[in-house]
Amino acid sequence: MELFGRHAETAVLDRLLNRAADRAGSGLVLWGEPGIGKTALLDYAVEAASDATVLRCRGTRMETGLAFAALHELLWPVLDRLETLPAPQAAALRGALGMSRDPANRFLIGAAVLSLLSGLARERQVLVVVDDAKWVDEASALCLGFVARRVATERIAVLLTGHEDPASGPWEGLPALAVGGLADEDARQLLTAVVPGIDAALADRTVQAAGGNPLALHELPTLDRETDGEATLPHAGNPVPVGPRLRRAFCARAEALKPSTRALLLLAAAEGRGDRHVVHRAGAAWGIDTSAWDEALRSGLLHASGSRLEFRHPLIPAAIYDGSPFAERQAVHQALAAALPQDATMERAWHLAAAADGPDEDVATLLEHAAEECLRRSAGPMAARTLGRAAELSPKPADATRRLAAAARAAWHAGNAEAARQLLEEAERLSGVLPVVRQSGGLRGILEFAYGMPERAHHYLTSDMAAVPETRGAVELGTVAVRAAWSAGRSDLQQEALRRVRAVDTAADSAVSELMPVLENWWSCYDVTGEAIPTTRDLASDVVGRLGTVAWELLPPVPLVQSWGIDGGLLDVLRMQAVQLRRRHELTALALVLAQIAVLDTAAGRWGAAEQAATEGLRLAEEIKADHVATQSRACLALLAAARGEHRAVEEQTNRMLQVSVPRGVRALSASAYWIRGRAALFDGRPQEALSDLLCLVEPGHEAAHTTFALLAAPDTVEAAVQVGNNDVVGFQLAMVQEWAQRTDATWARTAGHRLTALADGGSAAEASFRAALDVAGAGTQPFEYARTRLLYGEWLRRARRRADASAQLAAAAETFDRLGAGPLRVRALREQALTDRRAAPRGTDPPTVAGLTAQELRVARLAADRLTNREIAAQLLISPRTVGHHLANVYPKLGITSRAELARINFDGDLRLS
Repeated sequence: MELFGRHAETAVLDRLLNRAADRAGSGLVLWGEPGIGKTALLDYAVEAASDATVLRCRGTRMETGLAFAALHELLWPVLDRLETLPAPQAAALRGALGMSRDPANRFLIGAAVLSLLSGLARERQVLVVVDDAKWVDEASALCLGFVARRVATERIAVLLTGHEDPASGPWEGLPALAVGGLADEDARQLLTAVVPGIDAALADRTVQAAGGNPLALHELPTLDRETDGEATLPHAGNPVPVGPRLRRAFCARAEALKPSTRALLLLAAAEGRGDRHVVHRAGAAWGIDTSAWDEALRSGLLHASGSRLEFRHPLIPAAIYDGSPFAERQAVHQALAAALPQDATMERAWHLAAAADGPDEDVATLLEHAAEECLRRSAGPMAARTLGRAAELSPKPADATRRLAAAARAAWHAGNAEAARQLLEEAERLSGVLPVVRQSGGLRGILEFAYGMPERAHHYLTSDMAAVPETRGAVELGTVAVRAAWSAGRSDLQQEALRRVRAVDTAADSAVSELMPVLENWWSCYDVTGEAIPTTRDLASDVVGRLGTVAWELLPPVPLVQSWGIDGGLLDVLRMQAVQLRRRHELTALALVLAQIAVLDTAAGRWGAAEQAATEGLRLAEEIKADHVATQSRACLALLAAARGEHRAVEEQTNRMLQVSVPRGVRALSASAYWIRGRAALFDGRPQEALSDLLCLVEPGHEAAHTTFALLAAPDTVEAAVQVGNNDVVGFQLAMVQEWAQRTDATWARTAGHRLTALADGGSAAEASFRAALDVAGAGTQPFEYARTRLLYGEWLRRARRRADASAQLAAAAETFDRLGAGPLRVRALREQALTDRRAAPRGTDPPTVAGLTAQELRVARLAADRLTNREIAAQLLISPRTVGHHLANVYPKLGITSRAELARINFDGDLRLS
């Protein structure tokens, strides 16, 4: 294939194919205006990959509304390979492709397609080609985007074409190549090859008018002659855009054909799928005979191959369809709907909807059935659009409202909150607020909770509890209302919502009433009056099974139940929830559940699993623009970064958390950000900075003030306060933790109470408290906190000169920190252990450095050079400020300096001289 002026583009394609052959697969989106040559570049790639398995599909306007239509076309040649897939993946893919009624699942479908292509790639390189990706149905686009981002280690290349830069949408994150117009010289070469012997004047006018567009260079000279030059090639001035000009020209070419041929072309354009049999059946009813088919094929506008029809270029069917009167388009769609088999519900529904020129309940009902099919196949966005169109065609406002509310729920579950909001507003304009609340199940409050301001969400949710028709719905809304108030740090609103949800009579709903003991126990965590105390520690397996399938709205926030120590079994519930939500393709809820799973995995020391869950939750939340949920995932990632000493990640994540949480009044998230910053500073040896952040959690009126997070952060707050010598803070925080431990008997609180008592005492009595902290039943289930206790105990033992005991505790702590990847505390434990081992020699001074400094004097000098105060140095090295001053008094003359300013200029990495 000879391509003029495309050396740079073909070089990119060659590199892509060569890398894919070496198991470094990738996707690439070719984008540019219609007719610019993207399809020609795809053909070049297909020809260049002659030894590859090529799978190809093209998006069409008609199939945009058919779930997985493009995927069906793409995989049709290899459907026999479905048998090689794992059973769950094969079942999901069969359901998506309409080969069975198995429930579809977006993630399983994506994994199935990836597995299928990977299996093919083990035999030979695979090239996936998707032309006109703009018109690919959304379900297929999301699946193919999922696959294209995951072929980096496969012999797979994915090529797509579109009209716009894929900076967002399903192709986001894929490499892109802008295809521009040809240079004038290349354009002339192409024109000469297309029209040998072309008149020089016509050639000049064509090159000028085409603007480097290859399709225009192919078509304009011929069309100019066929249409007598009418409005095709302007003689002067700026040329009009190529697309509209070509459309007019193609319409003129079609107008030159006989009426039955024009009708055939319009049928093919409206059918959109290229199914020759359907077009033939529809045309037969109109008397379209063999001569019309022959003329259409001779015109060069339409090609036929077997049972498939294809226009020479996508602009042609668009021009023919858009240029036809509505009455003709209406008749064509009716004919096509009649020609389709009875079980083609989706296709018939959309053809009849396109033909409708006013309200039509029969078509609206058919669209509603089609939407149900979309939901079964996990095509939520398409279901929302289908229901929206059904609402437009509904003669009665009540039916339109019901369908709009259902469309809003479908959009919400698919992660499109903005579309859900717009649909609710449209429904409210038709019927008012209360009917929409009933039909949507109180969706406005759920949307506000997940995307907006928690106090406003509380107002909506508590108001709407009485409006929803089902007991379960009222309980779900009430539970989220309590959670919203907790998120806002509003104990008064929390108590009000709790009162309302407890007042719901659940006796008539056995499914809810069976769970009430567990739900009421969780609700008791919110009770600020102290009248109800949660007691259950672990959930029975049958209860876990039931909770795993209920609405996510009934589940509590993990930090709250952690603070009460009743999180046993909750991880199993959340994992079951994640499976169910993946299957139902409820993206917002799935992202929320993944963030909660990450919190529990972090506490249990499964940091790799936690990071994986939080990363997936963040990616999902960002895709659907769920800021609140994204912030929860960021909190987990930042918490891990703080323990790992990744300061830049902590700063970036907490900054982005506060950008969302502070303006919307989500104090739970703001408190989490401040807590994480405090921990990061504490682990990094900056106790004063840590204390400044951590005290914000108990400061009345502060944007981060929150009772639950203040409790959970108390161990860090006390440790920082001890290091800087703030005894008032130590006393207040210690009393708070001890009171909480007595009230709840929570393992973490009892452990923290003993540990903090040891830190506060500091003397000989501390050992009993350290031992008690380590001996609390279940304390080891949180390995990071357990290792922190051992570290503090080991440091105390070293200062007490019990070297062997100190070494054992410090070594165990260092081993845990090393396994978890907690770098700063591992370094601290190893440093303490080195000091312990060094003191094993007969007592005396540390060996001097090159400048005569002892090891301790060198440590003090380094910290002082970093501009730490004597008190901060003392806190970090666990010595008194007076001892720090004594060491500095020795350091200055040994280094030949007289001030801290000069100390900051000492080359500590070299010969300890002034730099």
